[in-house]
Amino acid sequence: MPDYDEFLDRIYEILKPFTKKGVILNEGSELVTELGLTSLQVMELIEQIEDHFDISVPLNILPEISTVQDLARQLEKLTNT
Repeated sequence: MPDYDEFLDRIYEILKPFTKKGVILNEGSELVTELGLTSLQVMELIEQIEDHFDISVPLNILPEISTVQDLARQLEKLTNT
């Protein structure tokens, strides 16, 4: 099973094309307010993560995710249960 750091690395990799010039991507980066992702882009991010790690992310956890760290922690919880 992947761990927190593996999830974090993959999230960074997926988000690089969306990162605006001058913005430093880190665990505290806000997906919507800081990186400017639309709801569709957030869903595409989740889809890419699901495909890469062969997991299913329930939509009901999305309201709990606002930062890169939130997403990585939720993914870690999903795979440890």
